[in-house]
Amino acid sequence: MKDKQNNSLEKVKREQIEPARNEQTYVPVTDIYEKDDAILVRCDMPGVTQDQVDIHLDNYELEITGKQSSEKPEGFDLLLGEYGTGVFKRKFSIPQLIDRDKIRARLHNGVLDIELPKAEQAKPRKIEITTGA
Repeated sequence: MKDKQNNSLEKVKREQIEPARNEQTYVPVTDIYEKDDAILVRCDMPGVTQDQVDIHLDNYELEITGKQSSEKPEGFDLLLGEYGTGVFKRKFSIPQLIDRDKIRARLHNGVLDIELPKAEQAKPRKIEITTGA
C-alpha cells in the first residue's frame, strides 16, 4: 500500500490531465506607440521563439501570428499540465503610409517589437506662410 502523504505527486497519463483539444488561439496583449517618424507595435508573446513568428503587412492591415511550442523538458514526464499553449493572432489597421523597406522586428524575452517607419509623405511637416498680395 502506498503512503499518500509521501507520494502526493503521482504520475498520471496525459489524457487524464487534459482531453485532446484543438489548438488554442490567444490574442496577444499589445501596446502601440507613435512618434513623428514611426509607429511601434509591442506584443506580449510568451513561449514563442523567433522562428515561430510571422508578420505580414498587406496594404493597411498588419497581421501578427506566433506559435508556442508544447515541448516537455527532456527526461521528464508530465505530472500536472496547467500551462496552455497555442497560437497568438492579432490584426491591426495601420492608417499611415509605411516605408515597407525599413520595417524592423525584434523578439526579446517574449516581447515582440515591430517598428513601422512612416513614409516621407506621411510624416508631419511644417508649412511656411508667405506674405504677398
